Amino acid sequence: MTALGETQDISTLPQRFTNREVSWLSFNDRVLAQAEDPRLPLIERLKFCAIYANNLDEFYMVRVAGLKDQVAAGIVRTPPDGLTPTMQLEEIRSIVSGHFERLGRVFQDVIRPALAAEGVSIVHYDTLDETDVGAAAQLFADRIFGVLTPLAVDPGHPFPYISNLSLNLAVMVRDPGDQSQHFARIKVPPSLPRFILLPSGNYVALEEVITANLDQLFTGMEIVGAWPFRVTRNADLTLDDEEADDLLEAVELELRRRRFGRAIRLELYSDMPEAAMDILLRELDLEPSDVFVVSGFIDNTGFNQFNDLDRPDLMQAITPGVRPPQLANVETTGEFFRRIRESDVLVHHPYSSFSGSVSEFVRTAARDRKVLAIKMTLYRTSGDSPIIGELIRAAEAGKQVAALVELKARFDERANIRWARRLEEAGVHVVYGLVGLKIHCKTTLVVRDESDGLRRYCHIGTGNYNPGTARFYEDLGLFTADHGIGDDVTALFNFLTGYGRGVDYQHLLVAPTSVRPGIAELIDWEIAQGEKGRIRMKMNSLVDAKLIDRLYAASQAGVQIDLVIRGICCLRPGVAGLSDNIRVTSIVGRYLEHSRIFWFGNGNGTGQPRLLIGSADLMPRNLDRRVEALVDITSPTVRARIEHILEANLADEHLTWILHPDGVYTRRVPTSAVGTRNLHEQLEAEAADSVAVEAHGLRAALALD
Repeated sequence: MTALGETQDISTLPQRFTNREVSWLSFNDRVLAQAEDPRLPLIERLKFCAIYANNLDEFYMVRVAGLKDQVAAGIVRTPPDGLTPTMQLEEIRSIVSGHFERLGRVFQDVIRPALAAEGVSIVHYDTLDETDVGAAAQLFADRIFGVLTPLAVDPGHPFPYISNLSLNLAVMVRDPGDQSQHFARIKVPPSLPRFILLPSGNYVALEEVITANLDQLFTGMEIVGAWPFRVTRNADLTLDDEEADDLLEAVELELRRRRFGRAIRLELYSDMPEAAMDILLRELDLEPSDVFVVSGFIDNTGFNQFNDLDRPDLMQAITPGVRPPQLANVETTGEFFRRIRESDVLVHHPYSSFSGSVSEFVRTAARDRKVLAIKMTLYRTSGDSPIIGELIRAAEAGKQVAALVELKARFDERANIRWARRLEEAGVHVVYGLVGLKIHCKTTLVVRDESDGLRRYCHIGTGNYNPGTARFYEDLGLFTADHGIGDDVTALFNFLTGYGRGVDYQHLLVAPTSVRPGIAELIDWEIAQGEKGRIRMKMNSLVDAKLIDRLYAASQAGVQIDLVIRGICCLRPGVAGLSDNIRVTSIVGRYLEHSRIFWFGNGNGTGQPRLLIGSADLMPRNLDRRVEALVDITSPTVRARIEHILEANLADEHLTWILHPDGVYTRRVPTSAVGTRNLHEQLEAEAADSVAVEAHGLRAALALD
């Protein structure tokens, strides 16, 4: 083991990094493995087919689109892993082609027949009996025909615009008069269910019902054939906000432009004739390498429809989150704040109810007469968010309300524009973001007038203020009335809404100024402890090369490092002489692991471990191009709970994948007795037990009274 002063120059070591795109595809591979897992209920497996497909759509719209732009611009600069943009595109195609084959096999050969055995049959139109054919024809006449618009392609009709991710039919028809063939396109209406339920109980794809009735759309023509296809376009937002006079208008303009982004992927079936495919490739300006042949059904996101079936026997039971015991049985708004003032409160979603904690915090603040001001960052929220309504209510009641609405939150830009306008109309002070930065921190500040003066109550979280995703995103949040944290959060909001430089935070690390150096300093402190050093971190992604190199240096110094990373990990663990002391695991299951936890065993000279939670992953974009916030956890009870959560993550044997030095993940082999609970089941049970304990204590107190 080399001493600290003798650490070798790791920058010269080969293959220190895994390519980030390849690593992300490894994550989606683990999602696909959930669809292949026979331990899961059938509709749960079907849901993971849809999750895999949706993930891949976003990956192509942003990451692959960006690589294609680099190739088109002649950029040959390589990332730390050494793969040029062209090499990355070739590797991506190879990996995704293999995934498509697996996805087709697991659906066609396993899930589909197993669902049919359970009475949920997803069939092809050509297998329908006479009764179902008649019902499908009647449905076409009543509900589908009037929505369709056949678009011819000829000298008088230019090739139509194909919208991003839309499902379409390429139709070839023959004129019986002169035997000439013609091409037409029909968009499959997204407003209708993707799978049609027929009288027999069978489900048939909407596009197959349309195909079977094309003669009604092309009167007097012979139908040669129709073949489904789907186009993916570049949907990344390219915005120079430094040049924008009005950020709101600039984002709206870019959203309009994004509809017409360059096509980057074409999905189709193998039976599409070459003539039809050539037309699509030519008109969409695509290469044969951009074509993906699909088996099963094109666009597996349509399987989400089956999540609404009333078949609990085919699904995992959803356990609703519980109200945190410290915030239970609150009868007045004053009591709600008193409990936070008495002790910091940790919430752990989805095991802790979002509506019973975070939404309740905002609702209580909006309705409490002693609350003077509410300030909140909004990166993403749901379409029916009660939080927006409460902020409006607070503003209308005369409270000072400020909302930091990030207009550049990818794929939520349009919704955020809508929220921003509603808030502004109600008198809320709306700030759209900072030039050159995204506001990604998850913070709320409530200022309350109390008998001893103004007191500040804060919520700092790892996830978005989104009641919808909080039901299946795993996240942490801290409620506190700590004076020091209140000072820091106040300074943060003043910076976000006004001007400021060199803000000195005492209890927060804030990107882009102090998260990178702060984490680096904590790693270096553990390096100084040598073999007594200990680091444990949990996050979504680890990409930043500089911090990865610091972790490598820590490993070489003897520091024991455990990383729980759900998604991208560019670090290679267990490489002899480089990362012998680093272990990386990934947890993939019913809930999306989303919290960020940073634990350092020697605490930078504090005499106890240093523990932070917050919004930042260790990626260049989070560290350098976003406003992020990590908060020090000092409450002994909150620290103990988060440390327990970390231990549970590291001990799980059912949902855990282990990353090997070659970048390959394998499932952890369970060593515990059969019947042990997985991480998610364990934490659900613990949340329920905490409520039972609180109820027992309340009953005991009433008995004493």
